Amino acid sequence: MSAVILTAEQYQDLVNRLEQVNKKLEEQSKPSHETFLDNQEFIQLMHISKRTAQTWRDEGRISFSQIGSKIYYKMKDVEVLLDKNYNKAFKNKR
Repeated sequence: MSAVILTAEQYQDLVNRLEQVNKKLEEQSKPSHETFLDNQEFIQLMHISKRTAQTWRDEGRISFSQIGSKIYYKMKDVEVLLDKNYNKAFKNKR
């Protein structure tokens, strides 16, 4: 096995590059909850009608953003809606 000798400057440059690569990998591996769905994507994802989506917005069940006539939902808010309405399985009665 052969040894490689680096100067302090070369070593520090190598460490800095490894830290940059590590930071980029960590950023890519984080789940992005800042993904937005438009109204059409939301109703297709949830298998609901436009009217149901409107009712949920009116009742405050789901948060949304509106730009002009366009409606957007954060994926995080969709997950919160599903979590709030989560029901555990019932015990199997035999």
